[in-house]
Amino acid sequence: MSTVAPSTPENLASTRTFEVVNPANGLPFADAPDCTDEELDAAVARAARAFTSWRVDDDARRQYLRAAASALRASTEDLAPIITREQGKTVGDSRLEIQSAIEWFEHFAEIDDPVLVIHDDAIARVEVHRRPLGPVAAITPWNFPIALAIWKIAPALRAGNTVVLKPSPYTPLSSLKLVEILAPVLPEGVLNVVTGRDPLGAKLASHPGIRKISFTGSTATGKRVAAAAADDLKRVTLELGGNDPAIVLDDADPQAVATGIFWSAMANSGQICMAVKRLYVPRSLAGPIVDVLAANAQFARVGDGFEEGVNLGPINNAPQFERVTRLVQDALDGGARAVTGGLPESRAGYFFEPTVLVDVRDDMPVVAEEQFGPVLPVLVYDDLDEAVARANDSKYGLGSSVWTSDPARGAAVAARIEAGTTWINGHLQVAPYQPFGGVKWSGLGTENGLDGLHEFSNIHVIRAPGSAR
Repeated sequence: MSTVAPSTPENLASTRTFEVVNPANGLPFADAPDCTDEELDAAVARAARAFTSWRVDDDARRQYLRAAASALRASTEDLAPIITREQGKTVGDSRLEIQSAIEWFEHFAEIDDPVLVIHDDAIARVEVHRRPLGPVAAITPWNFPIALAIWKIAPALRAGNTVVLKPSPYTPLSSLKLVEILAPVLPEGVLNVVTGRDPLGAKLASHPGIRKISFTGSTATGKRVAAAAADDLKRVTLELGGNDPAIVLDDADPQAVATGIFWSAMANSGQICMAVKRLYVPRSLAGPIVDVLAANAQFARVGDGFEEGVNLGPINNAPQFERVTRLVQDALDGGARAVTGGLPESRAGYFFEPTVLVDVRDDMPVVAEEQFGPVLPVLVYDDLDEAVARANDSKYGLGSSVWTSDPARGAAVAARIEAGTTWINGHLQVAPYQPFGGVKWSGLGTENGLDGLHEFSNIHVIRAPGSAR
């Protein structure tokens, strides 16, 4: 196996390493640094030193973010294969992920956030300024290791903070490469990376030198992050699990909506926090919609992300593969029926067949829990109010969607759904200008847009005597 060693001042070589597994064959293919406590302290200290000067010049920070976007664009073909090998998605999808990260850098380089004057008369002038927080911990998951890192890094840096990035131990290599790519265009210590196994994330979250934690991952881990932050009153943004419902209205054209629903559930082999995870369809349309879903499942080609023609890669890691297998088998044992799929593929690696389930119940774990795999349970309803109530009967509230031939009617239904985002005749559509977050157990705070930028700053009010006119 190769050892991926840090090669920039922002990365510390470690005396310890851990194996990184290729999900397409289940075999280790590289080693990554396993950060020690001393190395973590050094990374946070570098971020703290860099913060002193980085926070000063907003125009300079804009230029640095533009340079970061250019550097990432120039290195796309170096980075994309690393993402595919450690995460599993196709090389084409890895390139799209990098392109998305470039767009985030470019957006936050250009976004305007002027001083807000909220009062100005003869009595007083009151201004609201935004001040950076300090070193920020960006703790990222394995499903989109680069895109979700930049969701945090770009606004954090633009706001004047410095960053310590801690990727998932399943996908550390792309983050190491990312920081290596950006090191020549960013001042030393502004962006740092630490890689390692548990409990590295918990140690970073509780580190006294960190003033803000931006975390994307499971709800269970997010609760622990919030608890770790509470003792030091750190700011937190938590983008956590989702169990996104999609509701098809009775005026929808099955041919027009079902393919979009299928790929909104199966993209990245279902490993997207805001993917469609349960589908509610009117009884009158259930048959035609399931037929189109099944046709799409049969069209999908599952395989190694480097193979030509593949559009769905493996599940990223063995624990998640086992969880998906268990949830589907439990549903089948409970009376559900797999119209397509339902089984792991008989090959090396963590491949699971694209699965469409019918005859499922709301209380089945495959419906009530987040599957995070290529599985779509289809639930029939007879009354729209009932469907909305069932969609809302969840601890989660990240994304959701309504599918209809009448967008105005869809908007009325969307307003009743308890979620951070509701799409109409679409799903998974995000943009750097579009706020994203969840309600209930799906998280705290907001990413993206001006609201997301403000998550990385404190308000500083300056009140001065007014000027007589």
